[in-house]
Amino acid sequence: MLKGKTALITGASRGIGRAVALRLAQEGMNIAVVYAGNTAAAEETARAVRETGAQANLYACDVADDAAVCALCKRVAEEMGPVYALVNNAGITRDKLAAQMKEEDFDAVLDVNLKGAFHFIRHTYTGFLRQRGGRIVNISSVVGLMGNAGQANYAASKAGLIGLTKSIARELAPRGVTVNAVAPGFIDTDMTRALPDGAREALQAQIPLKRLGAPEDVAAVVAFLCSDGAAYLTGTVIPVDGGMAM
Repeated sequence: MLKGKTALITGASRGIGRAVALRLAQEGMNIAVVYAGNTAAAEETARAVRETGAQANLYACDVADDAAVCALCKRVAEEMGPVYALVNNAGITRDKLAAQMKEEDFDAVLDVNLKGAFHFIRHTYTGFLRQRGGRIVNISSVVGLMGNAGQANYAASKAGLIGLTKSIARELAPRGVTVNAVAPGFIDTDMTRALPDGAREALQAQIPLKRLGAPEDVAAVVAFLCSDGAAYLTGTVIPVDGGMAM
C-alpha cells in the first residue's frame, strides 16, 4: 500500500516528472516536488497533486550540487517523513555531434542526469536501510540502450543510469529495497514538441507503434514499480518506447 507514504520526484515540474507526481498522488502518496527553476510550473504540479487529496511540498534544487541535495533530503525527511519512493527523473540535453561537443556540455549533462541521481540515492540511502523497504526508480532512456547520433553525452548519462541502477539494486536488495529503471522512448513533452514537424514525423517512423508516447505511459510503469505488485522486481530496465528497442 502506498497511501500516506512519501515520494520524492526530481524534475517534477513538467513532462514525465509531472505525470509521475500526479499518478503517485492518485495512488495516495504525498509528493516532494523537486524542480530546477520553473517555479510557476512546479506550483501548477503541486496544485494538481493537492486536488487529489495528497500533500505536495515544493523544493527548488540544482541536482548536480551535492550539498544542496543533502540539505534537501534532510528537509524532506523532517517535513514529510521518510522517503518511500525516490524517482530520479531530472535531466537535460546539450546535443551536438561529438566532434563539435564542448567538454562543458558533456560534463553538464552527466552532472545532472547521472550524478544528480547518485546524489539523491546517496542522501536517502540510510533512510532506506533504516525502514527496510522502499522503491527507487531511475528514468533512463531508450537512447541509453541504443545510442543516438548527436547525443553522446545524453546516451552516456542514461546508459550510466542503468549501471547505477543495477549496482544499487544489489546493495539494497538485502534490506527489501527495489531499484529499477524505466527507459522511455520518444515521449510527447516540451522537448519533442520543439522539434520541426519533419523531425517529429521522422521520429514516429522509427517507432513500431507509429506514435509518440505520452508522459502518462511512463508514469503508469513507474507507479507499478513503486507498488507492492513489483516487490520481486529489482535491477530491471523496462523500455516504454512503442517497440523501438526490441
